[in-house]
Amino acid sequence: MIVAGLMSGTSADGLDVALVDLALDGSALDLRLLARREVAFPDALADDILRLLEPRDVPLSLVSSVDARLGRLCAEAVAETVADSGAECELVVMHGQTVRHDVTDGVVTATWQLGQPAWVAERTGCPVLSDVRSRDVAAGGQGAPLASILDHLLLAGGDEPTAALNLGGIANITVVAPGEDTIAFDTGPANALIDIAARRITGQPRGFDRDGKLAARGEVVPELLTDLMAEPYYALRAPKSTGKELFHGDYLDRFLSQRPEATGPDVVATLTELTARTVADACVAHGVRSVVASGGGTRNPVLLAALRRALGDVPLTTTDDAVGLPEGAKEASLMALIGWLTWHGLPATLPSVTGAGHGTVAGRLSPGAGPLRLPEPLPTLPETLRVH
Repeated sequence: MIVAGLMSGTSADGLDVALVDLALDGSALDLRLLARREVAFPDALADDILRLLEPRDVPLSLVSSVDARLGRLCAEAVAETVADSGAECELVVMHGQTVRHDVTDGVVTATWQLGQPAWVAERTGCPVLSDVRSRDVAAGGQGAPLASILDHLLLAGGDEPTAALNLGGIANITVVAPGEDTIAFDTGPANALIDIAARRITGQPRGFDRDGKLAARGEVVPELLTDLMAEPYYALRAPKSTGKELFHGDYLDRFLSQRPEATGPDVVATLTELTARTVADACVAHGVRSVVASGGGTRNPVLLAALRRALGDVPLTTTDDAVGLPEGAKEASLMALIGWLTWHGLPATLPSVTGAGHGTVAGRLSPGAGPLRLPEPLPTLPETLRVH
């Protein structure tokens, strides 16, 4: 089954598209990446998404406009990817842009992703799966991290506890250990706070610390790092999830106002160290013996060096090297996997990960050019995922 997956993460910098061929072979699911692309958001759309991610009131007209414009962008991106590949796409899965992920006393009360799927269904003629988090939340789960289902299948059968790490706007890990239930959770910010500081230094509204150059120019401010590490979220037990509702500009300013000596590249260096320390602490707490990383943060050599120092003798590699899946295509491929599971009546979340009362079939389906015709549901999940 050929499925297109579309992902826009908490960094809100663009859209990842992956066209994936998924085929069941006994108890294993084979994944072949047929095509992929990265589509940068137009400046106006990116600016408006970033406005929605700040904890301030916004006009409803802005929400409606972003929903439609992002839907149209997704429609064109997947149509072009499919046309260039020459393949016949059977299903599109769009995550949309998370603009709210509300957590009260550790309980997710709402999650909201924008990006109108009707535009994609109309443009491509394919059925579209969207809103892939809400059902898990309704079942009492965190609705995150969704990557855990892919990580669980990819790392199944290992002989030691291994963590799959994603470094997007928010960092999350999935810990797969022999003989134990898989767990996963958001560890805290990856690039979310780093991006804010980098934008202030460069004056670029969508800037980031390219290649870690700003962090490399700075020095870690120990007092600021100590303050940041005291954030209560880090001490919460899994399952847990977070987002820019917590880690935003005003949040950072509360710490910086107490440390006026911390400026410019020193702030970026400190925030980079914060990401490394919080990820490493989470890995050590769960007995992880190796880490396989993906996401935009793997393109920052200063962050990876800080992670390796913090992890000590725990080796760190990437999905490119460990399993042959390009790190930039992992989350879009995850969306395709979730679509395949839903299409076959299988849950896309693990209760041990999200804390839900039971596994749930993810998302809602919008018909394409014709009526929906689903196959007979499969009785059980595949045991492993093999990347070719």
